[in-house]
Amino acid sequence: MPIAPEFLHLAYPGQEFPAYLYGRASRDPKRKGRSVTSQLTEGRTLCVDNGWPVAGEFKDVDRSASAYARQARDDFEEMIEGIEAGQCRILVAFEASRYYRDLEAYVRLRRVCMEAGVLLCYNGQVYDLSKSVDRKATARDAVDAEGEAESIRERNLRTTRQNAKRGGAHGPVPDGYKRRYDPDTGDLIDQVPHPERAPLITEIFRRAAAAEPLAAICRDLNARGEVTHRGKPWRRHHLHAILRNPAYIGHRRHLGVDTGKGLWPPICDDDDFAETFQGVQEILSLPGRQLSPGPDARHLQSGIARCGECPEEPYLRTVTVRGSTNYNCSLRYDVALREARMDAYVEESVITWLSSDEAVAAFDNADREGKARAARVRLKALEDQLKDARKRAHTLRADGRGMQLSIDSLSAMEESLLPQIEKARAAARSVHVPAVLRDLLGRRRPDVDRAWDALTLPQRRTVLRLVVTVRLFKASGRGVRRIEPGRVALSFFGEPGSGSQQRHGGRRGWCR
Repeated sequence: MPIAPEFLHLAYPGQEFPAYLYGRASRDPKRKGRSVTSQLTEGRTLCVDNGWPVAGEFKDVDRSASAYARQARDDFEEMIEGIEAGQCRILVAFEASRYYRDLEAYVRLRRVCMEAGVLLCYNGQVYDLSKSVDRKATARDAVDAEGEAESIRERNLRTTRQNAKRGGAHGPVPDGYKRRYDPDTGDLIDQVPHPERAPLITEIFRRAAAAEPLAAICRDLNARGEVTHRGKPWRRHHLHAILRNPAYIGHRRHLGVDTGKGLWPPICDDDDFAETFQGVQEILSLPGRQLSPGPDARHLQSGIARCGECPEEPYLRTVTVRGSTNYNCSLRYDVALREARMDAYVEESVITWLSSDEAVAAFDNADREGKARAARVRLKALEDQLKDARKRAHTLRADGRGMQLSIDSLSAMEESLLPQIEKARAAARSVHVPAVLRDLLGRRRPDVDRAWDALTLPQRRTVLRLVVTVRLFKASGRGVRRIEPGRVALSFFGEPGSGSQQRHGGRRGWCR
């Protein structure tokens, strides 16, 4: 049976009890450690009162001890190592749940303490784990601690679902926003654009919508001394996370998908910001973009044009030999063409297409708009189905025995419906034309020429990805350097073969 700390010297006469103190708190977003400090202070008092020298103190601030913990407890692991090394005789904590909220963690700590002969102290009781009765008692406490963790998780999930339903803010504060809390209750009042950070985030979206490479934006921000809201230098993954987050147009994301309008305003109150956001999504989703050389790209079509001879259609890369640069197949090297000649041909063809009525029609297709309308109807039906399920999960049955829909059933329906809603929402959007392309479409040929010349190389590469799929085929014979009919195939947006990995003919032609 466990004994009170003041009687420990009677049960183990003549022994010393160097103690390890352990404190932990699951939630401490400001990391001030007040709860943990209080736990350790109480532990020190207990040790002083009973003559136990403190051999070490360990604390895990803002760390969970449940099976769902996302971060390791570094001090807990260090404490385990100290126990195994025989550096303490008793382990002191405020309560069992500070040590563990997971049976696997309990079993591990129990084994280590048994092997090292270390006593366990919590809730004002000392347990000797070499005794079966004490092991049973601590096991019951561990089961209770795990059960409490499960109850807390279920309550949090229910709160999260309810918050998502009403469109409330949840999770970390997005860079560029700040939150206001009730000074008395601590409840969240609202989420609003940060007066200093919001203009910076808006600038990032504008520059990304203009097809400026993310690495170039990072370099500029760091050179200006700008940092993220966590005080770190800017990296590409920081920008990518921001640019993909629908919170910046006032939408909420739940379980990884956009669930619709939230209760906070967009980061920018300009009328065209939603269009800017959608344009950024189009640019970030372009095929092959991840293979781009990035801001230091020196070639127009490397990583964009494809080899038409290989079934896999690998991208072309550049190879420079004796001062001459060619585009080559990156897989089997079975096609090659001089870079300057191929760039001139493709640019001429793209500029001609952009100035045509065909290009305007490709991005304003009535049939595509009809499909978008059908997707919007499906989206409304799916959203209504989910709304009805959530309502039934909060409505009692006629006999008063439970809800009309169980929480487990609702969770299963949400897991099934939310991805379908996200897919329907994407299909419901009409074809969006990013600003970098919109400024070129439908102009007279001289205007398109001048606008094209004003674009940077990364912007030209983005336009190519948006409007055309280029495939290079073999020449008719060895030593042929000119662009023969059929050697270069261009499949423009909306045509068969555009953006496809399958082999298509497209428009084959020769340099005029």
